[in-house]
Amino acid sequence: MALPINIEDLLNKRKVESNRIEFKTGWNPDKIYHTVCAFATDLENTGGGYILVGVEEENGVAKRPVKGLNEKEIDDILKDMVGYDAKIEPAYMTKASPEIVDGKPILVIWVPSGLNRPYSVMESVVAKKSTPKFYVRSKSSTIEAKGEILDQVRALANRVPFDERGNEVIKIDDISGVLVYDHLKTVKSKLAENFISRPLIEILDEMDLLTGPQENRLIKNVAAMMFCEHPEKFFPVTQVDIVIFPEGSIENPDLMIEAPRITGPVPKMIKDALSYLRTNVIKKKIAKPSDREESDKTFNYPYQAFEECISNALYHRDYQEREPVEITVEPTHVDILSYAGPDRSISSDAIKAAKKLKARRYRNRRLGDFLKELNLT
Repeated sequence: MALPINIEDLLNKRKVESNRIEFKTGWNPDKIYHTVCAFATDLENTGGGYILVGVEEENGVAKRPVKGLNEKEIDDILKDMVGYDAKIEPAYMTKASPEIVDGKPILVIWVPSGLNRPYSVMESVVAKKSTPKFYVRSKSSTIEAKGEILDQVRALANRVPFDERGNEVIKIDDISGVLVYDHLKTVKSKLAENFISRPLIEILDEMDLLTGPQENRLIKNVAAMMFCEHPEKFFPVTQVDIVIFPEGSIENPDLMIEAPRITGPVPKMIKDALSYLRTNVIKKKIAKPSDREESDKTFNYPYQAFEECISNALYHRDYQEREPVEITVEPTHVDILSYAGPDRSISSDAIKAAKKLKARRYRNRRLGDFLKELNLT
């Protein structure tokens, strides 16, 4: 199967957090399957991870040119993986893609976060008899889950983020093949190469956007968020509302400018909202100093701040809430309101301190992966 992301982005640790990528110089089934188990369990809800076999690590990055594997070795590994996958409980199938890098074959194992977490795997997948154990990621390493961490792992059962859940209402005709193809071309995925000759449902399956048994495959919510022209059909009031109060919402609430409602797939909503703010809110002042030729340019708001805030508002919003993302432009500031507010794992004290905010759970981890691939977050 082809990867849903460009291989160079993985090698250079772009668009995917470094703790979700692991380089392996050679094939070590026990260690690799411990990491597979950890990525599938995904204790931090970051979206699983990638294991690149045949790539040596040097100071945290891939050493180039890569060491590589020989083609026969890759064939043998793929055959062995069928049996090793069977040693994961509950049932889980890894996704493997042979790739050519620096003229040499390597193997990329894509491990999306599983729907039936937590997962255990035999301590030794090559031994005839072994003990099943749970594993998790700790920073950029894989460790065995013990004590309190093991309790957290077991508590993951039946707790699937909303964007990863299957939705029986979403049909294949609701998904735009044009949007899927444009995304794959943008991120330079090999899935775009033979896109036209294949059924869209097969492409979605390889992108890990389907769930459920073969006789009843369901499309995940995130597919509609990303690739449906009208996701509000499934998630009511999925939209961005922008209101400008030239004199202030308290001082003169009757004087307002309402922007046209912004709807569509999430990337389009982000781009349309940013386009409106850049045209109607961001202002530039040019001052010509008397002592030099260059002019001084000053902006009332940095565009990058709006880009980060609006992307995060749509990334982390609760799509089960029937409320829009609200952007209110006042004379002195801009308010961006995204329901249902911060995750409960972030304390009020942490918000007031405003130093480091880290949620233990992502509301829409897979949606975040797509937005990162597009450089929107």
